[in-house]
Amino acid sequence: GDLNIGTGRGCYLKQKFLTKCLLYYFKNKRKEMCECDLLYNLPINDHANTVSYFRHKYNFVNHAIVSVLFLHFLKNICQFQIYVISLAEPRLPLQLDDAIRPEVDGEEEGRATVNQDTRLDNRVIDLRTCTSQAVFRLQSGICQLFRETLIQKGFVEIQTPKIISAASEGGANVFTVSYFKSNAYLAQSPQLYKQMCICADFDKVFCIGPVFRAEDSNTHRHLTEFVGLDIEMAFNYHYHEVVDEIADTMVQIFKGLQERFQTEIQTVSKQFPCEPFKFLEPTLRLEFPEALAMLREAGVEMGDEDDLSTPSEKLLGRLVKEKYDTDFYILDKYPLAVRPFYTMPDPKNPKTSNSYDMFMRGEEILSGAQRVHDPQLLTERAMHHGIDLEKIKAYIDSFRFGAPPHAGGGIGLERVTMLYLGLSNVRQTSMFPRDPKRLTP
Repeated sequence: GDLNIGTGRGCYLKQKFLTKCLLYYFKNKRKEMCECDLLYNLPINDHANTVSYFRHKYNFVNHAIVSVLFLHFLKNICQFQIYVISLAEPRLPLQLDDAIRPEVDGEEEGRATVNQDTRLDNRVIDLRTCTSQAVFRLQSGICQLFRETLIQKGFVEIQTPKIISAASEGGANVFTVSYFKSNAYLAQSPQLYKQMCICADFDKVFCIGPVFRAEDSNTHRHLTEFVGLDIEMAFNYHYHEVVDEIADTMVQIFKGLQERFQTEIQTVSKQFPCEPFKFLEPTLRLEFPEALAMLREAGVEMGDEDDLSTPSEKLLGRLVKEKYDTDFYILDKYPLAVRPFYTMPDPKNPKTSNSYDMFMRGEEILSGAQRVHDPQLLTERAMHHGIDLEKIKAYIDSFRFGAPPHAGGGIGLERVTMLYLGLSNVRQTSMFPRDPKRLTP
């Protein structure tokens, strides 16, 4: 009647993505015998009260009889057997118990927690934790909701090349790769190809794919490779048609996550407590001068044409939350001087642009704008920015055969996941992150 798994050996029982229990068997030793997580959710039907009794009566510590009763219960009442499918090495580089322990609990109780580098160096094991499973299942849900919402809105999903002949953004932050007898580049954005599809009368397009940025930024929110959720759309009268469409897409994602992924949200919050994400419908939209006034009132010194620094973005997020009770908002009408050459100037104010960013919990998750669709104006703007016209010739030429007014933007999937769940580092929401110091696993 014994379950012979060896002195001090253990095994996991899992249901869905949660680790339901961890069984330890120590023969003739008074040690901790069985440690359980969400044991009451095991599919044991009418016998749930028995397990609950064991759980609360004995607390599964220092009582050998509990382990014997529990294993007997599994074998004879639940009527299933446990087999070893694949034997793990006896010594693991990290323990799942430690990997799911909130840092605050670890500090207060003097128990071990697992640091970020150890997690990433042993990512396959770290991804087995209920927290990691919940994070990436929710992230999958973001992609699914993004795709569902846009298809319902009449968008067409496209696939764009990631090996290109010139830098997407016309800048220096690009990875160069050997391409037979010449060089090529990894795409910083699918923007050129999105815009070409608009010129080809697709009207509304989106794509989901990798984006590469050769930026030596070792921050909590930057990666050298991330997943981009990109949108481009032609409009009839005003670029706010596009802004409203993107904002509504984000709102539908937030609502879908609340409806479909409460289990995952609650699972993550147990290890990383966070206030629930708040948003308004329709989405709050502020113009840059309004944000500037709020920051100046809070003591920040900024010029009219200065861009927002990261600390200013976070402060603005707190101010917006206090005033409007929302974690998601749009900042519109950025100064033209701080936006890329392809951004359309505001026809009513030459110092302002038809550009916008979207923020979650005080951090940017989307940067977008109305694009310059006139090749002559595009050439002038590129020259103003000191860009070599030969390097962007193919980009400018794509508008010489007629192009409707259009706008769009790019969203970072990992950053959206991080901020929605209130996590502190984008590497927690990148399955196998790439940054200036990490290329493995």
